Amino acid sequence: MRWRYEHEPTGATFDGVHAHDDLLEDLSRAAIDRQARELGGFARRLAAIKTAVLNDEERVEADALSGNIQARVHELETIRTWERDPQLYAEVLAVSLAAQAIFPYAPASERARRVVSKLRQVPRLFEALRANVTDPPGIFVRTAVETLRGLLQFIERDLPRAFGSVDELSLLGDLADASSEATRAVEATVQYLEEEVGPRARASFRLGPERFLQKLRHSEGVTLDADRLLAIALREIESTKEAFRRTAAQLGRDEPRQVWEAVKRAHPQAGQIVSRAREQVTALGDFLRTRNLVSVPEDAVLEVRPTPPFYRWTVASLWAPGPFEPRPMAASYYVTDVDPAWSAERQEEHLRDFSDASLWAICMHEAYPGHFLHFQHLRRVSRKQRRSVLLAPMSFVEGWAHYGEHMMIEAGFGEREPAVVLGQLVEALVRLSRLVVGVRLHADDWSVEQGVRFFRDEALLEEGSARREAERGTFDPGYVTYAIGKLMLLKLRDDYRRHAGNGFSLRQFHDDLLGQGTLPFAAHRQLLLGSADDGIALE
Repeated sequence: MRWRYEHEPTGATFDGVHAHDDLLEDLSRAAIDRQARELGGFARRLAAIKTAVLNDEERVEADALSGNIQARVHELETIRTWERDPQLYAEVLAVSLAAQAIFPYAPASERARRVVSKLRQVPRLFEALRANVTDPPGIFVRTAVETLRGLLQFIERDLPRAFGSVDELSLLGDLADASSEATRAVEATVQYLEEEVGPRARASFRLGPERFLQKLRHSEGVTLDADRLLAIALREIESTKEAFRRTAAQLGRDEPRQVWEAVKRAHPQAGQIVSRAREQVTALGDFLRTRNLVSVPEDAVLEVRPTPPFYRWTVASLWAPGPFEPRPMAASYYVTDVDPAWSAERQEEHLRDFSDASLWAICMHEAYPGHFLHFQHLRRVSRKQRRSVLLAPMSFVEGWAHYGEHMMIEAGFGEREPAVVLGQLVEALVRLSRLVVGVRLHADDWSVEQGVRFFRDEALLEEGSARREAERGTFDPGYVTYAIGKLMLLKLRDDYRRHAGNGFSLRQFHDDLLGQGTLPFAAHRQLLLGSADDGIALE
């Protein structure tokens, strides 16, 4: 982990380890090659450990660590995002800077010095982009440019606000100079991508079936082939649509889509989404405590805020302090309100997608009982090697959050409000549609337009939202793991219930599961059930 922190300083920050906060990732070709070699060395050293000298928990941890190393090597050597996608460089910088501004783990002056150091490394970061990313897909170029333009606003507007309490004139001067230097580098990169790279970008975004399925196997332990994944997803879509039809019938005799259109008209006004989310987060936390569904730490603090400009391609996101932070700090739940610069039509479409019904499901996913609660439990995991977010499989992190939405409705939340249930069912349809579209974009020959149509028809999304979802699938193939993780967690819960018999407690299951930390599902099954033989089961 010390080695990983040195090479992934932004990841170290999100773990709550700050020894490398003055650094940006080195994404030069030489550094990438060195990482792959050294990871291979760790894999060989780990494989040489005789399992007989390990106890049961250590064997599980060794297997999980081995899988994580293999996934990282596969990313560097086979997926090669560093060679295909300029968005990687833009997001590394954006997230790295934002973490220093958002988390008050140290005095503002100390964090400002580290930001100055990072800003001075920006030209080197974008030199690596120019050297490495020579033939990207056009859609990747467009997404990177959007992120970089948002990043310019962040550097020019949000960083000065974040460090407004700093009163050291020399430090403020250094910050201004470094910001100007970084801004010039970002602007030059935007121009380079738009004028030189974009016009000749012809590469395919498609990973191809072999690389896509290998990614799932190495990162998540999923060994099913594309046809089986599609069959499961399509089956679950039909089941979810039937539940939607039954619930919609409680609201009227119109067709389900017409019912949903009517439900979406009940939404916050522009500028009110954040305040509405605050109200819902409070109600969700109270429900969890009242129903005794999972332990809710009382010292946890969550602040609901507008999404920063550089991250506005997301609908909502959670930024939680790292599990190794020595003291509790507030987490930030960001919600994206309308942009006044948008057309009236686009603003209304965005607000409909943030209907009261949909926002309940989003708050369940991001806050209670989703990511925020998960991170609070992670801070309390007893075995430190299982706390790191760098080792967390996406299927478990996102699977838990998506399962949390499902579980809340199961437990009776919104039982007298069919619209709330419809909102969660639509979120389930979106995640299942991601599984279908992700598989077909990367392991089949679907176009983005076919993906847009599927999200629009099957997940009931507006045109703009359907397009954003389909386009995200091109550069974020891992978004298929939301649905996969939820299904694996439901299967684990069913097996745990049978294993526990009359002694089954839903709260105990949730607490035991979250208490095991950042492990893949096969490891969770081994620890909870004594067997990982069905570790990737989805049904």
